[in-house]
Amino acid sequence: MCGSNGDEHRVLGKRLNKSQGKNPWKKTGVSTTVCQCNNCGLVFSNPQPIPASIQDHYGIPPEEYWKEDYFKLDQKVFQGEISRLKKLSKIVPGMTCLDVGAGLGKQMLAMKEIGFDAYGLEPSEPFYQRAIDKMGIDAKKLKLAMVENAEYDDDFFDFISFGVVLEHLYDPAAAIEKTLKWLKPGGLIHIEVPSARWLTNALVNRYYKMRGSDYVANLSPMHEPFHLYEFDIRSFQNLSRKLNFKIEHHEYFVCKTYLPKVLDPFVIPYMRSTNRGMQLSVWLKKT
Repeated sequence: MCGSNGDEHRVLGKRLNKSQGKNPWKKTGVSTTVCQCNNCGLVFSNPQPIPASIQDHYGIPPEEYWKEDYFKLDQKVFQGEISRLKKLSKIVPGMTCLDVGAGLGKQMLAMKEIGFDAYGLEPSEPFYQRAIDKMGIDAKKLKLAMVENAEYDDDFFDFISFGVVLEHLYDPAAAIEKTLKWLKPGGLIHIEVPSARWLTNALVNRYYKMRGSDYVANLSPMHEPFHLYEFDIRSFQNLSRKLNFKIEHHEYFVCKTYLPKVLDPFVIPYMRSTNRGMQLSVWLKKT
């Protein structure tokens, strides 16, 4: 994200390619080193897992994730993001949008509902097919492709969204640079990614260290579909100095704490007040 070399990186610990639990040192598996950039805060593994096929990452059938009711349209889907979009930009019927990592197409339907001409990009063949067959997504508006090999006209979209996608891409900076070309001047890109500042990871890492271990909780899951990165707001601030965008808005969401529920009444307010929640939401404007 910032172009730093290895001299700017520090080792946080190691990570297993499976759920680690309380005692990862008692499990067998493949481990990799987890590092963090001192310059921009990006967390990443070195080396990174590379699949033989992209479907090794994304080819898992949706039914393995969710029950049948997930295939019904929820009126609450993407409504918080739409509210933020309306605060940052004037919405005019007929504006174009692209959902990178469209999944079942629910966000496309939500954007269509407010007047957008909605397009989607989905790398998983099972999700792509379910979006068309079960959700009624127009096959002409949904591409089965990765952002790295997809093509759209320059200055075509008014709004582009990366919802929980960027952490799966091997070169997130290149993906942002490419989609900026598809975005109209003054257009917005919405990004939601795992935060490198998440308090739960810090607490679990402290627990591991107290047990005399060099394991860390970062980059979960380190199995299909892999999380390759965790981001800091500095990651995007540094990238903005190289690409033609500025940060219009950012915020941290607590989401689940994954800690004992008895701690939630204390931990959740602390995460909110200190920006130590699980997810980082960033809005970029093309300059």
